[in-house]
Amino acid sequence: MLEAARPIVLAGKPAPIDQRGRLSAIAKAPLAGPWHLTYTGLVGDEQADLKNHGGREKAIHQYPFDHYSDWADEIGPHPLLGAKGAFGENLSTSGWTEHNVHIGDIVRFGSALLQVSQGRQPCWKLNARFDRRDMSALTQARGRTGWYYRVLEEGDAKEHTPLELVERRQESWPLSRLTRLLYVDTRHYDELREMAQIPELAEGWRKLATRRIETRATEDWAPRLTGET
Repeated sequence: MLEAARPIVLAGKPAPIDQRGRLSAIAKAPLAGPWHLTYTGLVGDEQADLKNHGGREKAIHQYPFDHYSDWADEIGPHPLLGAKGAFGENLSTSGWTEHNVHIGDIVRFGSALLQVSQGRQPCWKLNARFDRRDMSALTQARGRTGWYYRVLEEGDAKEHTPLELVERRQESWPLSRLTRLLYVDTRHYDELREMAQIPELAEGWRKLATRRIETRATEDWAPRLTGET
């Protein structure tokens, strides 16, 4: 089971991210507590693209600081890797990764109650942020995506408040399994049927699994990964 972890809490506001002037709030900086978490996110944090970010199923984003050293080994020194918040995360922790966090995990943060709803689907904004054309594709391929929470109970947390796992509902579904199924073993239809029946999984991801089963086709990731339409 997961040991309690004390997160760094981060927030950001929309700002131009590329030469086309497209906006993003992916640049996050530490936010001093206390913090208030609502059904739609962390108070003090904003999103530029409400169609693909934020909302009930993607209210809070957590990313493992454990991955930063892996990224430095892979892409070399990068100024963004010197501080937490490089990947647009609201919660930065060590010790919690896609291998030991499971879909549906219920987590207590102060008086707020959170539930892991889905993994992150990397998009082109990571390319712009890191000034690398392949950063979103690498994030997807390596499975270093982080994950989202829905907020089951709104509440408050103070400085040094830990994240604590209070219930695990899907013992056989770590996020790493979902990521592998979505992006590597994309035609394992028996597993996709199981995935589509996970009640704690975000509806969009359950529909994705069902659609892939019905069409026998893997969706085109290029628009999301490149930002080119």
